[in-house]
Formats: sequence, structure tokens, C-alpha cells
Amino acid sequence: MSAPRDLSSVSGFAQDDGSDRLFAPSAARNIEPIAEVLAHHAPKSGKALEIASGTGQHVAVLAERIPHLLWQPSDVDSARLASVNAWAARSGNTNILPALMLNATSPGWSRDHPGQSLITLSNLLHLISEAEAKTLLSEAGKALAPQGILHIYGPFLRDGTAISEADAEFHAKLQSEDPEVGYKNDWDVIDWIHASGMDLVQLLEMPSNNLSFLATRPF
Repeated sequence: MSAPRDLSSVSGFAQDDGSDRLFAPSAARNIEPIAEVLAHHAPKSGKALEIASGTGQHVAVLAERIPHLLWQPSDVDSARLASVNAWAARSGNTNILPALMLNATSPGWSRDHPGQSLITLSNLLHLISEAEAKTLLSEAGKALAPQGILHIYGPFLRDGTAISEADAEFHAKLQSEDPEVGYKNDWDVIDWIHASGMDLVQLLEMPSNNLSFLATRPF
């Protein structure tokens, strides 16, 4: 089993008013466009697994916007798990399960979490290696129920190239700290989705040069 990576240098988390709730400005900025995409494409019922829930800001909003799904947040860090639970409690939503310790870059986790109607992850693939990303997608394909939806959001290279100076600088910064991580290429991600037994449904341009990949497990 691979050890989870230390993402503290790029996570941007801040303690919120001395409580367990952590706050990430980027999560506050991108949750609305993500919620719009998921509200349109989410299945009508079932279980939703959020991988790398981070602060918990996202799942608190998603559970409210998509109340017909039972949300399972997860992360690899105990402080983030506490923050997720604090945000969930603050939201008052009753369709959020207690946050789960889950390293989704390790093989085999799908066996413990089958039948997911929706799996979503945001701003993660550029923080893990190519091998870890392939493992994550392979396991996600196995964890999805037939016709289940996978959603991936974040920054990506377009045909091998960063599309802004800020993206190029951040990609270079990530690789200077760990040569195995950095922005993934959009075409590679599509290939990994197909190799994991899923079909790409849609590729959406999102604000701030991000992308949303939507895929489904056909059977």
C-alpha cells in the first residue's frame, strides 16, 4: 500500500476561527461551478463518494445542492477529516456520512466501497504521480455502479502544454518540489479513463483554466 503524499506545501489550508473547520480560498471560489456541473449530471439516487475532500467546504455545498444522494467524504489526513466533519455539522445536512480515512491512490480500495452512483474528486491529480493517478482511476472504475458517474475537476495541460503563464509556473513549482507530480495531460487522462473500463461522457472547460471530466461505467 502506498503512503499518502504530504500535500501541505501546496494545500493552502488555514484554520478557521480556532475551530476544527479549515478554510481554503480556492475551494470557496470553485465550488459553485463544480456544483452546477454535478447537479446537472448526478444520478437520481444512490451513494456519492468524494475523494480527497480536503477542508470539507465542497461536500457541505454538494450535499445541499444534490440532496437525493448519500454523500461519503474521505481524505488521507486526520486534520482534514475533522474539518470535513465540522463543515458537515455546520451545514445541517443529514445526507453526509462521517468522513472516511481513504488513500485512493492505493490498490484495492474499490473492494470496500462498491456500488457508487457518483465519485468526484477536485484538484488532486496534479498533486499525485502518474502511476498513482492511474491506480486511482482504475479503482474508481471498479467502485462505480453500472451507469455510475465519475467527475474529475482541476488544472490540466492541453495537448501537453500549459495554457497560461500562471499554470506553467505552478506546474514547474510542483515538479521542482517533487518530479513525480504536476499537471497531467488532458489526452492522457482520457486514455486512463478508457483503460479503466469507463467511457468519457463530456469534457468541460471550467473557470480559471480548469477542466471537468465526466465519465461513466457503461456496465
